[in-house]
Parts: sequence; structure tokens; C-alpha cells
Amino acid sequence: MVGFNEEVRQRIAEQADNDGLLRAAHSFLVETARSKYSYNFSFLGRPIIQYPQDMVAVQELIWEIKPDLIIETGIAHGGSLIMSAGILALLDVCEAIETGQNINPSVSMRKVVGVDIDIRPHNRAAIETHPMASRIQMFEGSSVDADIVRQITEIAANHKRVMVFLDSNHTHEHVYSELQAYAGLTSPGSYCVVFDTLIENMPTDMYPDRNWGPGDNPMSAVHEFLADHPEFEIDKSVDAKLLVSVSPMGYLRRVG
Repeated sequence: MVGFNEEVRQRIAEQADNDGLLRAAHSFLVETARSKYSYNFSFLGRPIIQYPQDMVAVQELIWEIKPDLIIETGIAHGGSLIMSAGILALLDVCEAIETGQNINPSVSMRKVVGVDIDIRPHNRAAIETHPMASRIQMFEGSSVDADIVRQITEIAANHKRVMVFLDSNHTHEHVYSELQAYAGLTSPGSYCVVFDTLIENMPTDMYPDRNWGPGDNPMSAVHEFLADHPEFEIDKSVDAKLLVSVSPMGYLRRVG
């Protein structure tokens, strides 16, 4: 297994320097962004609006970090909440098998907290009736509202290992405010993932009906945030592994 893992690391390093492969991946990303490719996928029955590559990366990180709390901004149809909750449930099952103990999902500490400015009734109903619902707590309102930030911060204080996924309003100002509010809740060694940093590298006419674009997006917010927060670094190995991702330079690992 050691030999295989080393082969994987070598391939990922080689991909990072393969200009032809990087150009092809970017072309694929641009064209699939135009066709709304990310809307084609679901997780345990709920639309997730993510690229499969990022779904795989997220589950790998959850397995590696084994968090007991995941904080997500942006809910939409709830697929990401369901995926996070489902993998947390699998962690409990695996630990139960390893220890020979029974796990009661209703008392497990592992949970997902989601916040969205508008949780539509049909999406709320689908999430609340899903088998993973017992692990999910939702807040409706702005993710940077002081009272919501306070409540989520209080929840995080009762958990040891915390991951953060930011995927709501994609303007620079909003994402930077989210980073200021939630990145600090990320446990050392864990990740704060900022989604849709790809906007920076998309054609300027890609989002004519949105108030974000090149120069005003999650990636620009990440750069400003990192300038004053050396406790975080971009995990470039994730970018090199995925090649196609909505979150280039958005997988932030807390190193301090």
C-alpha cells in the first residue's frame, strides 16, 4: 500500500506540471460551466449542484479529518448537507465496528450545521424528512448575520474537530465576511473549503445575471484573507489531483 500511495503522489505532482493536461482541464471546466453540468448530480436522492471531482475530494477530506461538526453556508436543495451527514454517519458505523460498540445516531455528536438566506419550503421539507435529518441543523438568514454567527460559534465550541464549507453568495465582500466569521472555527489540521473560486478564471461574460465575476469573487476573497491569516494555506495537492474543480485554490488547510 505504501508503494501505491507513493505512485499516487508522484502522478499528482506530475499532473501539476503538465501544461497540456491543465489547459484541457480548464477548457472542460469552462464549457461545462456554460452547460450547468454541476446541476446533473445528486447524493442520496438530493440535488447537490457540485462537480463529481469536488464531491470525491470532500469525502476524502471528511474521512481523513473525521470531524464531529461540519459548518456549511449555502443549502439550496440540500445535497451537500445530506452528503456531509451521510459520510459522518459512515464514520460512526466504522468506529462502531472497530470498537464493537453500538452507535445511536440520535445521540452521536457528529452533525452538520447549514445556513442559507432563503430555505425554500419544498427543500426544507425534503431535508427534514430525509433519513439523514437527525444529523442536520439549519438556520435561515444571512450567513454573516451577527446573531447567526454567534449561534453557530456556540455550537462549534462544543465540538473538537470542525470543518467549514463556504458556498453561498459569491461576491468578494460576502465571502471575505464569511471567512472572517467562520474560518477561525476550523480545527488545526482541518479544512475550510471555499467553493466557486473558479469564477476568477471564467470568461467575463459567464455570469451576466450575477453580481460577481473576475476580480470580485471567492478567489479574490481567499487571497485577501490569506494575506493576514498565515495559519491557513492553500492545499495545492487537491487542485493537482482533481484538475477539474469549482474550487481551485479554495481548499484551505489550517496549519496553525
